[in-house]
Amino acid sequence: MLYGIAAATASFLLAALLAALLRAPALRLGLADRRRRRPVPLLGGAAVVLATGLVAWAGEWSGAVPLGAGAGPLLVAATAVGALGLATDVWRLRRRWLLAGTAAAAACVVPYAETGPVAGALAVGWIALVTAAFRGLDHADGVAGTVGVVTAFGVGACAAAELMDGPAVLLLALAAALTGFLLHNWHPARIALGACGALFTGFLLAGAAVFARAGREPGADAGVLFALTAVPVADAVLVLLSRRLAGRPLTRGGPDHLAHRLRRLGLTPQGAVVVLGGAALCAVLVGVLAHTGRVGGPAVLWVAGGAAAGCWGCRGYGCTGGGGGVRSPGAPRPPAAGRSPGRDGHRGPDGHRRPGGHRRRDGHRVSGGHRRRGGHRVSGGHRVSGGHRRRGGHRVSGGHRRRGGHRVSGGHRRRDGHRWPDGRQSRGGRQSRGGPGPRRRPVPRRRGGVAGPSRGNRSPGRRVLPGNDFSGSSGR
Repeated sequence: MLYGIAAATASFLLAALLAALLRAPALRLGLADRRRRRPVPLLGGAAVVLATGLVAWAGEWSGAVPLGAGAGPLLVAATAVGALGLATDVWRLRRRWLLAGTAAAAACVVPYAETGPVAGALAVGWIALVTAAFRGLDHADGVAGTVGVVTAFGVGACAAAELMDGPAVLLLALAAALTGFLLHNWHPARIALGACGALFTGFLLAGAAVFARAGREPGADAGVLFALTAVPVADAVLVLLSRRLAGRPLTRGGPDHLAHRLRRLGLTPQGAVVVLGGAALCAVLVGVLAHTGRVGGPAVLWVAGGAAAGCWGCRGYGCTGGGGGVRSPGAPRPPAAGRSPGRDGHRGPDGHRRPGGHRRRDGHRVSGGHRRRGGHRVSGGHRVSGGHRRRGGHRVSGGHRRRGGHRVSGGHRRRDGHRWPDGRQSRGGRQSRGGPGPRRRPVPRRRGGVAGPSRGNRSPGRRVLPGNDFSGSSGR
């Protein structure tokens, strides 16, 4: 008991310290998730793996809490899967390689002697599914860490009920490490789990749950295992079904996870994490009670029904860029027929706006007379230099306009090619200075004086008519 408390404390402090130290190197090396509003480093999972492994192997080496015959190979396999996830963060490996590697690692740790060959093969597939589902939870701040902490406590309680001290302490160290990591991953996140930490956490939790339930009835095992990991499994199933029904690729990411749908319902990022964490806590509590025999099978069915009801309630608040489902309130309308998703101001599958005068991924606007990378504008297909506009193919100098092919000097108007030195207009249509000039349309006197010069030469008692102010302007 005392060693468990000491192990949890050491794991919590070590994970919090390592997450803070690994943030700067991750940014320097470019290991960051750029799908979010700002780049988030991805080495938080390495901190969780190191903290959990060091504490667990310290207990094994000191002899205080030996890992045992099952927990040792499980930790080694989970570390190997975490290394595969780290390679994915660095080199962007394909999902099929991740799935194959996870399945191979799971096949090496499943206790076939207690489960049998058929149930063992099903356990391998279930471990791979839960591992991939935990990676899918690392799309929003705090979701994967919160659900992982709750699930680790639940599976650890099941292991402790079976008098498996090694796996129980290992899961306690994992829960403490995830809690220390959450200090840096709560919204707004300063570091993320990445594929390394998400795959390590999912594999370790799923494998420990299989070990805790080994030798039980297969039907009861399936219900308890689902209750212990209800939230990540429900999220994965909802995402796969929604993408399949919408005709989008299953492996292409998009804002269609449970946390995204809760955000579209009006919840804040912290509120979505709390809701998912509360749902995971309720499901895990039912799973622990069912494992210890306090409740029967109908309780697990209630968990399945609640997960199905939650997914059905959030079905219409998925990704709007690829079509399918009911459009969420306030979301842009889907593109018209014959146009590709993401055109004309609609968001694409990755949530960023596409061409047609809207923002790109780097925040700048493209084509259609909107802003370019340098902050200048393009109007009518002409190039802008120095932030000024070009009208009708003529160049603007000093930010002033050109009307009728004539040049404006001092920001004043020229109607017929004649120059007004001071920019003032007389009532008789002549120049206010310099002798007779061209006949012009009389300008009516208004309250406060006659029409005066432009903004740069404005004098007291004179008012500038609408449209006469051109001094220092770079365009509308």
